[in-house]
Amino acid sequence: MRIGIDYTAAVNQGAGIGRYTRQMVQSLLDLDEESDYFLLCPRGKAARSRQGSGAEASARFGLPEHRPNFHQVALPLSEREAVVLWHRLRLPIPVEWFSGPLDVFHSPDFALAPSQSARTLVTIHDLSFMRVPECSEPSLRTYLNEVVPRSVGRADVVLADSESTRQDVLELLKVAPGRVQVIYAGVDDGFQPVRDPLILEQTRTRYGLPQRFVLGVGTLQPRKNYRRLVEAFARLRGQDDVRLIISGARGWMYEEIFRRVDELGLTGRVLFPGYVAEGDLPALYSLAEVFAFPSLYEGFGLPPLEAMACGTPVVVSRTSSLPEVVGDAAWQIDPLSVEELAEALGTLLGSSTRRATLVERGLVQARRFAWSEAARKLLELYRAG
Repeated sequence: MRIGIDYTAAVNQGAGIGRYTRQMVQSLLDLDEESDYFLLCPRGKAARSRQGSGAEASARFGLPEHRPNFHQVALPLSEREAVVLWHRLRLPIPVEWFSGPLDVFHSPDFALAPSQSARTLVTIHDLSFMRVPECSEPSLRTYLNEVVPRSVGRADVVLADSESTRQDVLELLKVAPGRVQVIYAGVDDGFQPVRDPLILEQTRTRYGLPQRFVLGVGTLQPRKNYRRLVEAFARLRGQDDVRLIISGARGWMYEEIFRRVDELGLTGRVLFPGYVAEGDLPALYSLAEVFAFPSLYEGFGLPPLEAMACGTPVVVSRTSSLPEVVGDAAWQIDPLSVEELAEALGTLLGSSTRRATLVERGLVQARRFAWSEAARKLLELYRAG
């Protein structure tokens, strides 16, 4: 079987869909030695394997570890040119012009390029641009509102990251239920409690981390609800030695976060180390006393599971897919309530008993999500045609 995968997000994005695509493809290649995989990469992205270890390897966005059955397809188009030609001008140039004949073509990032005769799949990670449109940049929202319904309409199979997202697709895009399948993401095996004092201290030094801190991980953008996290942190009492660390690249519409830190006089107590390399995340989670993820909306929400896998107690929103993902292993709060969030943080920082309960449950819950299982289900769908 000849399987084509749009690998653009994997070579362009460190977090989010980039990580999802890299880990899913690597798991497919670990599982399937019979099919030939053709990974479509935009012009200018050199073929780079992820050989090596630690932060150095994790920071390298490129092709997975070498397998004889995968092939890089270097498109003669940049990512922007591909978007213009395929999704704005809608030119019917099939991907097979570049890859050769395909039995299956899968886009793991919302937008499905034209195909000549392959069976097509598109992954819809969330419909945040429709559910919480105020959290998206207007130009991106306009683009997604045009491209996503069209891609979903053309795909033979639509994949959703959770049952919550599946229901959003059925309701908002009016798709027949039989066309939408749920495949959960997985937690990489590297996410486990880090106890090596040398690794922990190196990570603490690399990112300038204090001894005690509450951690948030994710791109700086309105949907992550960091403004309320900052406000809840400001309400903590008797925890003057605790800091708030918000790790993630600057995304969009993030200025309010920094403004609120200044207004509340928290400069020096709320720290922004920026993007943290994938290989450093297990140590970062392990160092944190509490992980907070008060997002307004998530199609899946991988960071809470990764934190659980590393033995960190988690506070998470009881909205969209998050209750489905974390079960009873996290403290769930109303993301609009600063008071609830502050109570959860304060209690977990002060109660070793509550922390231990969530840690134990979290380790069990995280083990229910494996990339090997996700790849197995995806391969079944590839072969179903």
